[in-house]
Amino acid sequence: MPPSIEIAVLLLGVLTLEMRRSASALHVQQAFASPNHTNNFVVDPVSKKVYLATVNTVYQLNATLSVEVEKRTGPVEDNLLCHAPQLPQAPCEHPKSLTDNHNKLLKLDRDQGVVVVCGSVYQGFCELRKMENISEIAVEFPPQGEKTVFPSMLNIAANHPNASTVGLIFKSHGGNTRLLVGATYTGAGTPFFPKNHSKEDLRFENTPEIAIRSLNVKDLSRLFTYDINPSEDNVFKIKQEVKTKNKLNFVHAFIQKTYSYIAFNNDAKTGHKESQPNSILARICLDTENPRKSSGPEIRKLTESYIQMPLQCGFNGNIYNRLLSVYPAEIPTDYGPDPEPYLFGVFAKERQTDRKSALCAFKFGDIEEEIRQGRRNCSNSPSSDVQVLDSVIQGSGAACIQKGNLVLQPEQLDCGAAHLQHPLALRRPLRAIPLFEYPGLSSVSVDNIHNHTVVFLGTSNGRLRKLNSNQKVSLSASEAVHHIMTFDPSDRNFLYLMTSHHMLRVGVAECDRWKSCRDCLGAGDAHCGWCTLENRCTIQKECAQGTLARSWISMGEGPQQCPSMTLTPPEISVFLLQDVGILINGSVPDLVGSRVECEYGPGVSTAATVHLDYGPAQIQTCPLLPRENYQPILPGTDHLTVSVAIKVNGTSVVSGSFIMYDCERTGAIHPKMSCVSCLSTRWKCYWDQENHLCVSSKDESKHNLLEVSNGEELECDFGTEQRYEATWLNSSAVKCSEVTLSTNQRSQVYHLNLRKRQGFNGRRRDIFVDSPQPMKVEVYNCGVGSSDCSQCWGREDQGHLCGWCDNSCRPRDDCQLIRDQCPAPEINKISPSRGPVEGGTLLTVEGRNLGRRAGAVKVFIGDVPCILLPERYTVSVELVCVTGRSTHARTDIVQVDVDQSGVGTSKESFSYLLLSMDPKKGSRAGGTRVTIIGEHLDIGSQVRVRVNSTQECIITEKTDETIECTMPQASEVHTDSVTVCVEFENLPCQSAELSATYTYEKNPIISNIHPKKSYLSGGRTITVTGQGFDLVQSVTMQVLGIGQTQCAVLSSSMITCLSPVSSQSQQTSVQFLLNGVLYTGDSPFSSEDDAEEEDGEPHKGHFSLEYVEDPQFFTANKEKLIKHHPGEPLTLIINVSSTADRKFTLMLQSSFQLISLGGSELAIVVSIVVCCVLLLLCTVALVVYCTKSRRAERYWQKTLLQMEEMESQIREEIRKGFAELQTDMTDLTKELNRSQGIPFLEYKQFVTRTFFPKVRNPIFLHYLILPCILTHPHSFASIHASNTTRPNIEEGITLFSTLLNNKHFLITFVHALEQQKDFAVRDRCSLASLLTIALHGKLEYYTSIMKDLLVDLIDASASKNPKLMLRRTESVVEKMLTNWMSICMYSYLKETVGEPFFLLLCAIKQQINKGSIDAITGKARYTLNEEWLLRENIEAKPQNINVSFQGCGMDSLSVRVMNTDTICQVKEKIIEAFYKNLPFSQWPRAEDVDLEWFDSGSNSKLLQDLDNSSVMEDGRKKLNTVFHYQIPEGASLAMSMKDKKDNTLGRVKDLDTEKYVHLVLPHDELMETKKSHRQSNRKKVLPEIYLTRLLSTKGTLQKFLDDLFQAILSIPPDRPPLAVKYFFDFLEEQADKRGITDPDTLHIWKTNSLPLRFWVNILKNPQFVFDIDKTDHMDACLSVIAQAFIDACSISDLQLGKDSPTNKLLYAKEIPEYKKRVQCYYQQIQEMAPLSEQEMNAHLAQESRKYRNEFNTNLALTEIYKYAKRYRNQVVNALESNPTARRTQLHHKFEQVIALVEDNIYECCSEA
Repeated sequence: MPPSIEIAVLLLGVLTLEMRRSASALHVQQAFASPNHTNNFVVDPVSKKVYLATVNTVYQLNATLSVEVEKRTGPVEDNLLCHAPQLPQAPCEHPKSLTDNHNKLLKLDRDQGVVVVCGSVYQGFCELRKMENISEIAVEFPPQGEKTVFPSMLNIAANHPNASTVGLIFKSHGGNTRLLVGATYTGAGTPFFPKNHSKEDLRFENTPEIAIRSLNVKDLSRLFTYDINPSEDNVFKIKQEVKTKNKLNFVHAFIQKTYSYIAFNNDAKTGHKESQPNSILARICLDTENPRKSSGPEIRKLTESYIQMPLQCGFNGNIYNRLLSVYPAEIPTDYGPDPEPYLFGVFAKERQTDRKSALCAFKFGDIEEEIRQGRRNCSNSPSSDVQVLDSVIQGSGAACIQKGNLVLQPEQLDCGAAHLQHPLALRRPLRAIPLFEYPGLSSVSVDNIHNHTVVFLGTSNGRLRKLNSNQKVSLSASEAVHHIMTFDPSDRNFLYLMTSHHMLRVGVAECDRWKSCRDCLGAGDAHCGWCTLENRCTIQKECAQGTLARSWISMGEGPQQCPSMTLTPPEISVFLLQDVGILINGSVPDLVGSRVECEYGPGVSTAATVHLDYGPAQIQTCPLLPRENYQPILPGTDHLTVSVAIKVNGTSVVSGSFIMYDCERTGAIHPKMSCVSCLSTRWKCYWDQENHLCVSSKDESKHNLLEVSNGEELECDFGTEQRYEATWLNSSAVKCSEVTLSTNQRSQVYHLNLRKRQGFNGRRRDIFVDSPQPMKVEVYNCGVGSSDCSQCWGREDQGHLCGWCDNSCRPRDDCQLIRDQCPAPEINKISPSRGPVEGGTLLTVEGRNLGRRAGAVKVFIGDVPCILLPERYTVSVELVCVTGRSTHARTDIVQVDVDQSGVGTSKESFSYLLLSMDPKKGSRAGGTRVTIIGEHLDIGSQVRVRVNSTQECIITEKTDETIECTMPQASEVHTDSVTVCVEFENLPCQSAELSATYTYEKNPIISNIHPKKSYLSGGRTITVTGQGFDLVQSVTMQVLGIGQTQCAVLSSSMITCLSPVSSQSQQTSVQFLLNGVLYTGDSPFSSEDDAEEEDGEPHKGHFSLEYVEDPQFFTANKEKLIKHHPGEPLTLIINVSSTADRKFTLMLQSSFQLISLGGSELAIVVSIVVCCVLLLLCTVALVVYCTKSRRAERYWQKTLLQMEEMESQIREEIRKGFAELQTDMTDLTKELNRSQGIPFLEYKQFVTRTFFPKVRNPIFLHYLILPCILTHPHSFASIHASNTTRPNIEEGITLFSTLLNNKHFLITFVHALEQQKDFAVRDRCSLASLLTIALHGKLEYYTSIMKDLLVDLIDASASKNPKLMLRRTESVVEKMLTNWMSICMYSYLKETVGEPFFLLLCAIKQQINKGSIDAITGKARYTLNEEWLLRENIEAKPQNINVSFQGCGMDSLSVRVMNTDTICQVKEKIIEAFYKNLPFSQWPRAEDVDLEWFDSGSNSKLLQDLDNSSVMEDGRKKLNTVFHYQIPEGASLAMSMKDKKDNTLGRVKDLDTEKYVHLVLPHDELMETKKSHRQSNRKKVLPEIYLTRLLSTKGTLQKFLDDLFQAILSIPPDRPPLAVKYFFDFLEEQADKRGITDPDTLHIWKTNSLPLRFWVNILKNPQFVFDIDKTDHMDACLSVIAQAFIDACSISDLQLGKDSPTNKLLYAKEIPEYKKRVQCYYQQIQEMAPLSEQEMNAHLAQESRKYRNEFNTNLALTEIYKYAKRYRNQVVNALESNPTARRTQLHHKFEQVIALVEDNIYECCSEA
């Protein structure tokens, strides 16, 4: 079974309809009526506000749909051919007019507090309004004065009222808000575009059909743009030439999981094949995941993940191929406990005349599997089931290509990838069987209620149906329900929906109309259940204890769970009252702690004793009331039914009844059978023979039988006062003697009973002998009721012995002479007198002596028998017979033949009659009046006109010759010809003479009415056009709410009606009654339920009509006579309003005043000529102006198109480059994992390169990281000591080290040196780095010194300009801060930032190497730096060569080179290929290797940059390249190390540019100016055109740059930057102490201390971190990246213009986003838990221990001592002037150090 069929079967089981109850149960809770047509609505789940958008107005409603705020949005001055006025410098030559603003998109963004409102005016312009007050603009866009605004930022929604727009808002990773919009294309070639305009007029050409746009209100420069990230492609745009084949009509967009689904119809396929589905579901992967790791997957692009599939609702030609509404929902299934997600959709047929529609459901699991299989098929086994959408500009464009057994990862199967074909379209539709079919469905919403799926369906005639219980409610007459319905987010028991003029809140159930539990649970409404303790039907939320177990019974539990009671015993004698045991069954909650009572009536109750108060059955005992408390037993009855109810906490929960009976009354009810009655009753009664009583208790010693003994005196009782003696004949028989009974009636029955003569036990009481079989005696009187002979003798059959004698009826014993033969029959009357020849007429004959019994009577009409009906025979006086069939029409007498009595004949005759019909055709809807013509039609007792023997033509008038009747509706859809027959006397029509043929034809169709406006006074002729009016006999036009008029049928296609009078101007609707039947369109067949539903059908039967004020006409008065020149036609100009008719009847009076021209006639003619000339000149000028204006606009349009085409080309280059680079980087990442990994430098090398970046003495740096020794025989001016002086040296250095560990000395020492003018910045940095090395083992002490020095620096800066602090490194403490940050951030740098930084460096190198690079100038095709851009189009092709490296120990490798590479560049690429897994310091240099080429003949050739084959170009020798040597693809080369250094060419970049050239001449522009007389062989183009390569490179590297910045500006939870938190808190503390509240100042301090001081230094100098080769070109690119990072950290806005450098313009678009990341990073640091001094000191101590003994601190102390020696006097003076230092004798200790070192014990080594 296919999955779709399984789903349908499953859902049909879930959606079982219970049709037995269809009362309207849904109810409208609140409603809001809109004067304008509604468009969209959205509900705020938090505030419960409802935002409603209508034509020209938006409303803010509260939860009860009352208006809070109203804002007009239109009409506005607009033109479809004009740009939005918000676009700067956008002229428009077309006239503007007031245009209604139809809302196209209304979306809520709670996180940003805005409502997105998009209208149809201004080319689909969107506004951002405040949520709390929708009348106010939240964000002014575009901002005032903003000039960088493009049409694509404004043209968002569809710009036509009838064009569709859908959208949704989501958050991407990083928290950025985005807006997905799908809008129907409305440009040229569509019905939305104005006619008679060329393509140049088009302004909407470049807006994509689907786009993802930025919706970050804090970044206005990128608001509504879809270029959110250059590496992403967020548009789906169909090519212009195929737009006619892709007319997308969007229905809805929604999010499911991490995907966006867009449902739409392709209207281009409409009408091609009815069986083909046009409904499409598209899916896009949204970038909503958490921030990715650097090794995570790339961000998915819209077109890469886009895939679409057709949806088919229906099978076998019965396909509903147009999607109207969709709703995703999770519903319960039989497969597991968790609900499954499904997509429900309402579909209709494209060419529908009967508005057929259906509900289908699709499983999301099937949708996802189809998508995965489609991507598999496109990659591995291309088939016809999937295709690439080549109509999309951003797609890959090619068909599916088989790539072998390519294994796609799950993410690639779901969302595609850059290297896979995209976008894709599945051709095979996903099919589903209709779950429900119904006419006019328009919307759907679904809910899961207690594991029941409830479907709500809106209809086009304003109805809402609830499928679960077949309930419905009428919403707004004639208003279709909008296709979007949503549940109240705060209470899903209410549903928000919208009709054309109403906003409604509908309750999903009205449970309280069910009064009993069984009715409630049997109603089939999943929302309703029985609230046990409240004894009412409610929704679960309204049941106070609904959450307790068994307190609320759902529909799924069934009526069997309703509470019920079983009473024991069920019947109780009134003499044996006892407690009643009650067993409560069904679902009742545990009654622990509840007050339980037994109620016997209002206010009468007893406390119940509960024996078992838990579980499904609970047992209680109810004590009964005393007997006198009950109602008395009514007379004539023997029992009383007593009602009892169980009340819990005062509420009746369950009720029942028991019976109290009285056995004595049982015996007394039937006194003549008291014993039988007693023993046969259902009560436990016993017969007391002794007392002749019926009793409740049994006496075992007595018998229960009543015995009558022989000889006992009895009496016969006939029910009269007279008693007769009963004489015993034998032991079992008695005889009643001397009985006399009489009657004056025809007969009378007497009942006989036997009674004992004496009383019982001495008491006088009637004691009857029971007679189980009653005895009857009949007494008859022959003289009564027998008026003739036949009646008298007829009584013999009844046992009456009567005879006819002496002309009367007497008992036979009284007759002397008896004759049993009666006179002949007499017939007095027959009726009716006519009947059909087929017979069947019920003929009634009245008379005398018509026989004694029915079997002896025969009736004839002439010779035609008439069959007697015995049941209707009355002896002698009346008989009824059925006339037989006659062969022809005739008239005869009626004869009655009675056995032994003769024949009687009638005086009247009975006539048999023979039958044409007009008209013979009519409409299927019925109502046609037909006339049947014949003879003697008014005959028989019953006449009917039958249609096909199943329906009846309702007779309205009947005469002897004609019958008029109204034809019914056709009983079947395809009924054509039917038989109409006149039936008499309920006999089926069997004769052709009584039948005629009638033809049902197609119903009349009303297509239009005109005009659609009428005056209030009425009487306006309304013309109704259509077809089939020849079938119409009468027409009535009903104007709803006003009145109705009769109409006239003029032809088969035209009807005219006069409008009735109206009292006020209003918009109303018109409907028509054709032949008395309400016109609802050509729908000949509908069920009863459908007929009920179609009440108020808005589309097919209703037409709008507007009443307007009557027009006003005024005649010309005497002052304004109509002047007319003789001989000229009379022209009258009449101003007509839009409501007036266009046809007038003009009445002219007979008198005219003729005016002739006199002497002024010439002047008038001259004036007219002059005016004509001026008018002509103005017209020419206007034409010229319009032409130029149009040309200017066309030029501007073309420029926009060119810019967007160029942008598209750049995107394509970025896309391809990124895909290729991504593949290479993936391989690189795998290589890193397999090899030793990233080549990080050791910590000590990192420190020395960071601390001493400008020290060029490698020996000093080498010894600085060796173990501590004191003397060094090298040339860095260290101290040389003899063996005798070494102890003094050690003592002096140790004492100096002790002084440096004294805070007062060290701070005074630093300040003293900084005050010296010759203590340069370089010296200050060197001193700071040496101090850092010397104190590296005591970082906590070093930190305290740095803080004290910073406090002094802050004090000095605060008095001047605090924002300049830490901006440069001009003091010792600033360099100390740099070093401190480097030490503290090294671990974070290596563990978190290292990998993305290294990948970025590799990506830059890979991207640069993909293009040509000039070996001499260093300029390259791909770069980020304009100064290093190769501004010529050098044709370069990649090729692969096979290289072996002798002595490397590796096999030959395939190396990719460019044919423009020099030999040195080839060597470098080969070395990199062989040594890529080793640090760069272990690589050989290109100058140290030879490269040989072995051609096909095994001949070798040494390849060099310069040799004898080198050519000259422009007076320079050109370097040899791969192309120069003509090295083919796949050539074999060998590389080997040089044995000795040859005197060969040095580094290429050091060559003289005046003598050598590679690709381009240096300073090309200058050379061209100087040598303009020389003709260049190269074709020159505008150099700036190649600046787009900067964008291409930027876009390709963007992902890696984003990953790096994300790593820098994020806080890993496992490695928080403690040092940053500690130092930022220190800065904030210092700012607070000085009253600095400006947040910008703190931002600058933080930026200067961390990003600019540490990160920028690392970004510019990767060789500080990695063992790599930083080329000049890489350095240039890194400088651009570092500048972007600097700009991101700055608080000032970038002031960019056309003259700004490209290095700043390149990342101008991304800078605002990076700034937000920086601010967010600072905020996150601030929100971290503060660090105490102890925690920070512990952290610093750990860092010190980690790298203990890594540095030669003695060497650092020696270098510091040199500064102390140089400024000895200044230091001493500073120490003496410091009171604390003087008190602790620090200056003496310092002098002691000098004495130990300087008393001619040491001498400086002169080796330099």
